Amino acid sequence: MVSWIISRLVVLIFGTLYPAYYSYKAVKSKDIKEYVKWMMYWIIFALFMTVETFTDIFLCWFPFYYELKIAFMAWLLSPYTKGSSLLYRKFVHPTLSSKEKDIDDCLVHAKDRSYDALVHFGKRGLNVAATAAVTAAAKGQGALSERLRSFSMQDLSSIRGDSPSPSPIPVRTASKGTKAKLTRSVTQYAEPSATAQSP
Repeated sequence: MVSWIISRLVVLIFGTLYPAYYSYKAVKSKDIKEYVKWMMYWIIFALFMTVETFTDIFLCWFPFYYELKIAFMAWLLSPYTKGSSLLYRKFVHPTLSSKEKDIDDCLVHAKDRSYDALVHFGKRGLNVAATAAVTAAAKGQGALSERLRSFSMQDLSSIRGDSPSPSPIPVRTASKGTKAKLTRSVTQYAEPSATAQSP
């Protein structure tokens, strides 16, 4: 466990941060020789990280595995061994040069296929989302109308923030005799105003 932690720290500090700082200095000073040196290092480091992903799974039980990784990082970075430059010039550059056209064709093909797949899955995703929205709206409309039916007018006006309307005066049903008296009194009050208006 200690070896794993030390190995991670070495890769992080000396394999990533240290070269990143010197790459920054190379770009800032516009020194082509340093720039090429650090570009070769980053290509080798990317390959190392790719291989390390699998070797950490299958070879971590191997004795001195993490110590070998630390030694490899030191070899890559050392200005005396120039490990990254050596690996790049002897193996990576000739391999990539001979396979460059095939790799480019493969990348273009993969890019086209990924775009088609993205469009296909995007359309399917939009269809699913639209269906879900329509279903939710239909269910929500039924639930909303049921909820609104259960409200009284006073509840609705209080939800809007209006003051509740005064409750109407209850009207009692009157008997026939009472209706006649009411009718007579209404007509008595109405007749003088009608006669007063006529000249």
